Parts: sequence; C-alpha cells; structure tokens
Amino acid sequence: MLVIRIEHPLAFGFGLLGNILSFMVFLAPLPTFYRVYKKKSTESFHSLPYIVALFSAMLWLYYAILTRDVLLLTINGTACVFESIYLAIFIVYAPRDALVFALKLISMLNILLYGCLVVCTLMFLKERKRIEIMGSVCASLAVCVFVAPLSVIKRVIRTKSVEYMPFSLSLFLTLSAIAWFCYGLLRKDTFVAVPNVIGFIFGMVQMVLYFIYKTPRNGESTSQVVDIEKYQTTNGSTVVEIETTNDSVEADKKPGVSKA
Repeated sequence: MLVIRIEHPLAFGFGLLGNILSFMVFLAPLPTFYRVYKKKSTESFHSLPYIVALFSAMLWLYYAILTRDVLLLTINGTACVFESIYLAIFIVYAPRDALVFALKLISMLNILLYGCLVVCTLMFLKERKRIEIMGSVCASLAVCVFVAPLSVIKRVIRTKSVEYMPFSLSLFLTLSAIAWFCYGLLRKDTFVAVPNVIGFIFGMVQMVLYFIYKTPRNGESTSQVVDIEKYQTTNGSTVVEIETTNDSVEADKKPGVSKA
C-alpha cells in the first residue's frame, strides 16, 4: 500500500518542490504541439525525445511503486500522462515514415523492453534486489539524459549565442535538480540523488554560458523562436534540449534529436 510518509518534513518539502518545478517544465512543449495541431503537421519535429521521455518516466514510476515513494510516483505518473498525450498528437499528424518509425520504437522500447524488465524483476528477483536493479537502471538512464545538453552547450560556444539556450528553462531545470538531489539525500536514496548532481552541474554550466554570451554580437538579433523542446524525465527532474531559430541562424537549423 502506498502511503505518504512525512517522517522527514524537510525531505517531503523538497520532494513537493521538485514536483512543482518538474510539472512546470512538463508544460513547456504545449506551444509546440498546439502548433502541430493548428498546422496539422509535425513538420521537422521528431518523436524520439518524447518516446525516450515516456520510457524514462515509466521506469521511474515502476521504481516509485517498488519503493512506495508517493512523491516520485505522482511526478512520474504525471510525466507518463503528458508524454502519452504529446505522442498521441504526434502520431495523429505525423507523415507515414515518421509514424512507422514512432510506432516501431514505442513497440520495442515502451512495450517490449519495459515489459521484459518488469516481468523479469518480478519473477526472478527478491524485493531488495529488485529495487537495487531498477534503481541502477533508472539512475544510469538519468545520467545519460543529463549529458544531453552537451550538444546545446557545444552550439552555444561555437556560435557565441544563447538563442539556443533560454535562461528560464536552464534555471528551472537547475532548481529542479537541486530539489530532487536534496530529496534523495535526505531519504538516503542514492539512485535519486546522484544523477541530479550531474543535472545540477550541467544546469550551472548552461547558466554561466548564458551570462557569458547573453550580449549579442553586432548586427545579430536576440529574438528566440523555440522550435523543438526535448524533455527527458528522470526521477521527477527533467532535461531539455531546445533548438531555436531566428533570421541570423536560419541556415544553421537542424532537427532537435539527440540524447538519452
């Protein structure tokens, strides 16, 4: 039975804060999918980030059930709902090739692989070992997820422009990583705490780069049009990779697929 245990009020507070911050980030792709709905086309958007995000959320949801962690369960349950809605919209309006690719990947990753993990851990592992294995899998995926902004960081340094890296998202993701790190630390859950150390480091790097390159070069516009958001849910915290365009960088635009 899942119960909300407030044995450590401070840990509960950080977990609640992490839920709020992560929920706000989940809302970020709404303009993207409203655009897809209005244009009846997925244009250059890709399904891969959202499929991986759903897979990550499903893994953390299973881990939350095993550990009876309500705050992890609520945020990753919410993530599953949002990512499923985003993917449903994508599937409705995707061209045939993109649709086939998305359905194949969902079948292999979110159904077959996830199903095998759940069945094997339930059938062949005892409860304690089951938690350790799933925690390791979730943490490993989370680390891969947090490394994804390297492509954005590389582009910012190369172009000396922050139009690819909105400060507000970097800030919220860093705060979210801090909240979930503190939550995992206070609950003595290393599988939650450790990945968010990496998330915090990369978040801080992004914010430092923002202040270094926030002043536009002569003749360049600072306006931003967010084309692609990439969200990966880890233990309630998220990582975002965003591709933006403006008149000065239109020739440099490329699809926003990457990582984890």
